[in-house]
Amino acid sequence: MRVTTLLLALFLLLPSTALALDTFPAEEMEPVDSKLKVAVGDTAPDFALTSTEGKTVRLSDYRGRNVLLSFVPASWTPVCSDQWPGYNIALELFAQFDADVIGINVDNTPTQWAWERAMGGLDFPVLSDFWPHGAVADSFGVLRSDGMSERALFLIDKQGVIRWIHVSDVNTRPDLAIIVKALEALPE
Repeated sequence: MRVTTLLLALFLLLPSTALALDTFPAEEMEPVDSKLKVAVGDTAPDFALTSTEGKTVRLSDYRGRNVLLSFVPASWTPVCSDQWPGYNIALELFAQFDADVIGINVDNTPTQWAWERAMGGLDFPVLSDFWPHGAVADSFGVLRSDGMSERALFLIDKQGVIRWIHVSDVNTRPDLAIIVKALEALPE
């Protein structure tokens, strides 16, 4: 099957780079510092943020499409620099589920732009939640007290309803297989 072959290729090509010397201090980074403000079944909070391309992107513009909303803690970090290029490679897989990827972090747009270029570019919107600092992350309940967002994924259906939430330790890249399982569970 095509999806299985693509998943296998992704797992072989994208090993996690979260090595002990390349990560944040684990005791400070577990997802215990924030409290979700949304739940599965809630309508996702709408937002308007600027992309690295200088465009305003609104979540509501994606009605009629499923959306994987990916919050990462910071630009230029090893796990974040591994996670989003993996999604870039898997865009064809996401398209099979009528799903688009949107990436958000709390860094400013020039920093994100340089980071995105250093990774070779991304084919999905990278949005800055810099000002007011972390307002969108806070509306979802994933803004940490240290000013970063949690490493969090929200799968939002075509009507704008949150169907799946995954918050993980910021040192751990979410496994693509759990995302695919969530996509497969979406109502038609």
